[in-house]
Amino acid sequence: MSLTPVGSGRVPEQRRPGGADGGGRRRRGTGDGDRKRRRRRILRWSAAVVAVAIVGTAGAGYLYYQHLNGNIQKENLNNADAKDRAAKSKANAAGQTPLNILLIGSDARDSAENQKLGGAKDTYNTAPRADVQMLLHVSADRTNMSVVSMPRDTLVSIPKCTDPDTGKVYAASTSTMTNASLERGGPGCTVATWEKLTNIHIDHFMMVDFSGVVSMADAIGGVPVCVDANIYSHTSSGHGSGLKLKKGTTSVKGKQALQWLRTRYGFEDGSDIARTKAQHMYMNSMVRQLRANATLTNPGKLRALAETATKALTVDDGLGTVAKLYDLSKQLKQVPTKRITMTTMPWVYSSDGNRVLPKPTDAAKLFRLVREDIALDGKDKKKTTTAKTTDPAAADDKIAVQVQNGTKSSTLAAVSGRATAVAQLLVGKGFDEAVADSSTLLSEDTTVVRYPSADLEGDAQAVAKALGISTSQVKKSTAVSGVTLVVGADWRSGTTYTADDDTTPASASALNGADSKACMHVDPDYTW
Repeated sequence: MSLTPVGSGRVPEQRRPGGADGGGRRRRGTGDGDRKRRRRRILRWSAAVVAVAIVGTAGAGYLYYQHLNGNIQKENLNNADAKDRAAKSKANAAGQTPLNILLIGSDARDSAENQKLGGAKDTYNTAPRADVQMLLHVSADRTNMSVVSMPRDTLVSIPKCTDPDTGKVYAASTSTMTNASLERGGPGCTVATWEKLTNIHIDHFMMVDFSGVVSMADAIGGVPVCVDANIYSHTSSGHGSGLKLKKGTTSVKGKQALQWLRTRYGFEDGSDIARTKAQHMYMNSMVRQLRANATLTNPGKLRALAETATKALTVDDGLGTVAKLYDLSKQLKQVPTKRITMTTMPWVYSSDGNRVLPKPTDAAKLFRLVREDIALDGKDKKKTTTAKTTDPAAADDKIAVQVQNGTKSSTLAAVSGRATAVAQLLVGKGFDEAVADSSTLLSEDTTVVRYPSADLEGDAQAVAKALGISTSQVKKSTAVSGVTLVVGADWRSGTTYTADDDTTPASASALNGADSKACMHVDPDYTW
């Protein structure tokens, strides 16, 4: 399933019949150059996660544009209660905001074609599940892109969701496989589940099913993938995707591309994690393939590509037209391939060993990096700050400090008594007026010191300095009435604070988009 933009073009405007002069006759003397220019006017194309071709000549162009819009299926962006939504991303100093798009691969078997491709006859026409989930984050300045995959077997908390079509309300659940979110109110519930887990605001989603993957792979013309040995994903009991490839690089398309994306039996340890890695390799290769072949000149192929792309997608209303997809493509196209980073959510096995859970600390850190718009390739330009004058701090023993417990995370419960322990630590350092506020348990990934007004900034910095907290974690906030220390999930124990860095956890298995040498390891039991 490719979800990467290439190409260039524009959305056609309605034009008067008969050409530019509005008459019913063609102008004479049209040369080769004119014909080429006319062809460019008639046919322009672009791709935004999928390719979108627009064919326009006189009134027919507008009608075809409307026809393509009609192909696109639309669903609600978020089907949870408003209180469960993550806060919108903040703009950077230049007023730019990040863009977060959830990419969903549905295992729907709601048609004869999807049933044939997906197998599992016992699940025909049942509610689909979200077997592929990837959060695509485009930085505010559009210089880099991060992708975070969540294994379908991850146990998560799913918020209450309402099916927009039937009105059925699904109660909130805990320890539920994340792929079940799709059958609890559609893609809007999968979006809500991600927001609840990561606290990252999601702007859009794009979903494709089995037949959509196959048709898109055919339309694009093949994607090179690599295995380090002959592979046949098939077991004696009938399990496996059926993928059969020779050692080395093969260009896959159609059903074979779907098999690659679905293969678990035969790749590495046979887990869903290995499948996710193969999906990352496919997407990166798709990006490179599309960008290396950004010019298509065959009108028939372009028309077929436009039909395929628009029919394959289900999106939220914010992306529900060809024009909106085109605008998105222009933004995605700005990101160089070498600044695309594919990752998998850090995970650990559940107690029974059959499912996975977000890995404490590492998963929270990865989500924080995305939420704070920090590039996962570590190549962000260092931010510079201008020195400013700050009111001097009061004497330590005169600074009133309220300490709150923010150690609750998406994967761990709050540490009991943590606010009291750190308040006592501050008293021991001479901050006699430090007190614990145990009235509420917060969720803060990173320890932070907040202050309400400029005259208390010096006091807040004094508290941070005494505990070894970075000045970048001292924030002005109207949500507090005095200097307030929130002990975050990065300081769950101990009396010494160790500042978290902004490097991507090794457990996220980062893969760079420009890595053309990546190759899947084949389990020796599945070679031929």
